[in-house]
Amino acid sequence: MTNVPPKGPPRAGLPPQEREQLNTVETQEWLDSLAYVFADAGDDRAAELLENLDHYAYFHGAPILFKQNTPYLNSIDVDKQPEYPGDIDMERKIRNIIRWNAVAMVVKANKKSDGIGGHLSTYASSAELLEVGFNHFFRGHGAGPDRDLVFFQGHASPGVYSRSFLEGRFEGAQLGRFRRELQAEPGLSSYPHPWLMPTYWEFPTVSMGLGPMQAIYQARYIKYLENRGLKPAGDAKVWAFLGDGEMDEPQSIGALRFASYENLDNIVFVLNANLQRLDGPVRANSKVIQEFEALFRGAGWNVIKVVWDSKWDELLSKDYNGEIVKRFELLVDGESQRYAAFGGKELREKFFNTPELKVLIDGWSDADLELLNRGGHDVRKIYAAYASATKHKGSPTVIIARTIKGYGLGDTAQARNASHQVKKLEFDALKNLRDLLELPLTDDQVEHLELYHPGPDSPEVKYTAERRAALGGFVPERKVEYPHPTVPTGEFYEEFAGGSKGRAVSTTMAAVQVISKLLRDKEIGKYIVPIVPDEARTFGMDALVPRIGIYSPRGQTYTPVDSGSLMAYKESKDGQMLEEGITEDGAMASWIAAGTAYAHHGVPTIPFFVFYSMFGMQRVGDLVWAAADQRARGFLLGATAGRTTLAGEGLQHQDGNSQLQAYVVPNLKVYDPAFAYELAVIIEDGIQRMFVNDEDIFYYVTIDNENEVQPAMPDDGRSHDEIRQGIVKGLYRFQHSQGKGKLKAQILAGGPAMGAALEAAQKLEAYGVSADIWSVTSYKELHQEALAVQRHNMLHPTEAPRTSYVAQQLSKDNAPGVLISVSDYVKLSADGLNGHIDRKIWTLGTDGFGRSEAREELRDFFEVDTKHVILATLYALLRDGKIKGDVVQQAITDLGIDPERENPVLR
Repeated sequence: MTNVPPKGPPRAGLPPQEREQLNTVETQEWLDSLAYVFADAGDDRAAELLENLDHYAYFHGAPILFKQNTPYLNSIDVDKQPEYPGDIDMERKIRNIIRWNAVAMVVKANKKSDGIGGHLSTYASSAELLEVGFNHFFRGHGAGPDRDLVFFQGHASPGVYSRSFLEGRFEGAQLGRFRRELQAEPGLSSYPHPWLMPTYWEFPTVSMGLGPMQAIYQARYIKYLENRGLKPAGDAKVWAFLGDGEMDEPQSIGALRFASYENLDNIVFVLNANLQRLDGPVRANSKVIQEFEALFRGAGWNVIKVVWDSKWDELLSKDYNGEIVKRFELLVDGESQRYAAFGGKELREKFFNTPELKVLIDGWSDADLELLNRGGHDVRKIYAAYASATKHKGSPTVIIARTIKGYGLGDTAQARNASHQVKKLEFDALKNLRDLLELPLTDDQVEHLELYHPGPDSPEVKYTAERRAALGGFVPERKVEYPHPTVPTGEFYEEFAGGSKGRAVSTTMAAVQVISKLLRDKEIGKYIVPIVPDEARTFGMDALVPRIGIYSPRGQTYTPVDSGSLMAYKESKDGQMLEEGITEDGAMASWIAAGTAYAHHGVPTIPFFVFYSMFGMQRVGDLVWAAADQRARGFLLGATAGRTTLAGEGLQHQDGNSQLQAYVVPNLKVYDPAFAYELAVIIEDGIQRMFVNDEDIFYYVTIDNENEVQPAMPDDGRSHDEIRQGIVKGLYRFQHSQGKGKLKAQILAGGPAMGAALEAAQKLEAYGVSADIWSVTSYKELHQEALAVQRHNMLHPTEAPRTSYVAQQLSKDNAPGVLISVSDYVKLSADGLNGHIDRKIWTLGTDGFGRSEAREELRDFFEVDTKHVILATLYALLRDGKIKGDVVQQAITDLGIDPERENPVLR
């Protein structure tokens, strides 16, 4: 190949006509040679030869441009299509029944309650894509290790419900209560929601963009479980059905390269390219399918395009000069939509618009032209694509199928810009649909939107039952069956109750110690899954790496630079830690896969996702809600938490808000421990509740990076069990005042604010104030329980009112004096308790933007340091009539507080 190519004749000097003739002859000779190779040696040899020619040309400087696109044609040639294995006519009848019922349930729901919603057009465009999967590919729980996971397009839920109705899984009355879940008899949820339909849906997908990323990480987690020996190796596939408009979401494409790097040949994206977003065209002035092909090919995916249906093959087979292919290249999506909307006449006038193209359709009527459909509605083309995808090895696959939004719904919805918003069809449109679908419904039945079921013994129902039985049972179906692990309790965590024995340790390091100990446990150690985005060393987790290894499907193919050291970097095929790189979204998607493995794979893995708290909850909030909906279980640890603990980092790094952001997720337990033993109690309680008691909850726990001597659990006559109960409930008295002052105060603190509270309690003695210290581990737990008690009392007005836990603990009898709360988070968390106890809590917190500074200066700036706790306590006593104003004024002077400085919230 290094030889200089021989010089040819001086072609440039030939007359143009001779030069063109020579070029034509030469091109034909090359094509004839290639045709011979195809015929004699096959496709692989032809590809090998072309690759060698490409290398040779590149080496000698030929300017061959890289092309990310193939022609605007089907990827699988008609000659390579396998025989369709099903009864095509029977499957068409089944699709027609499902199509009608999907429309009827949505339109009927809107007649009962105008505007309640539902979508017609998404399922109409994807019916064939889904039904080929249901009949021939999607494997249910009976397939064992080969069971598939399917992420359905959320807006297509009516079609999935309608299939389940045909299968006998739902009664017609249930479909009649679509989007009516609060009726006397339960209805069906709007979209896929495992929380609302826990035995049916597996994945919430309608928050668009989250499905693609989660599907990729679910596929990766299957490989992880298999490589670690936690799940038998199988041929399971993850199918993700996506919309072309959905691909505008950054999360939709954010993990494409990762899927290729991990060689995830167990995932299949089915991209429903109906060329429309919610409000109109996706890329009207170009071809979105070609755009997606370039994107996925560039990311290393196997791309299969399903663009044209079998009717087009008739024209392509006699198009010897490639006129149709040339016309395809000129086509833009906006033009395509007109043909789908206006039919054969438009196609004849605007597409077949040259003499050469007109010859190809000579003798064709407009009705014939209307049979020229998109490939995503041709079951033969779809089956060929699915079969090819499931056999492909070495890389992920995307099938890009060209469809029509609102297909079959007539002039009201088909290919219209408003298709997505169509929720109603008029009587004539419904009758036309009935006729198109060839259903035996009377006009009266159509008018009353009756569902059609051919009966349990009908050929259609028997066929669906046979196909699902052959594929391992119903899909979708969520089953929770897993071996409940023996979890450590009590004695296992006692070392943390003894404190750090004089060593200065942060709660972040304490968390790593708890995880490390759990990893060594013989019973559940194998189920612990530590996850970090790219901060293992920051969080002190690098010590775990040599012991458990970082998971990599390739193993370790190099010698790391720190080889031979105690902390050597280690990757392995059976590595236990998931180190995800700089992607909180990706790491959260991994956490969801691990936290739902108990349901999807019968493996109770317990994930610990450790992340910068400021780059976690606010960045992955949508995925946290998805985790809640999926009933995920595990621990989210917001490290280096608190507005003032991350010295020097500044505004975007300092977290004073994640506790509040986590609060709003209903089944998320939220804690902010101040001490290592509190953290151990919370983790013990969480593992017990989630993986022994089967509670569908998960935990967000903030941990800080301030090294302090960790105290032992109080030894003041109370049992450890009593203190543990207080930690779990959110509040307990950490320290009784030993002072003799007649003025009383109760200081509530948690997390990084505990140091200021303890110091303030000592210094308040000089003002004649005796202050107890309460550790608040969870304002959310306190507030939620108080709200529940308030609700009970309101609903039972004639009964003796109950008293909430926080009201009992902080009552004047049990905790006399003023109440002060200091937190490294915004004040609103503590303020939520006001109104639930017998007097006001005066709150200090870190509302406002962060600053680059040291901790002492930050705490002064946010007014949560010792002197401001003292001031707040004295002011509360003033307002309670216990002291005079001049005492507080003198304290302001003595403490060096500038009363005129600007409010930190506004700076």
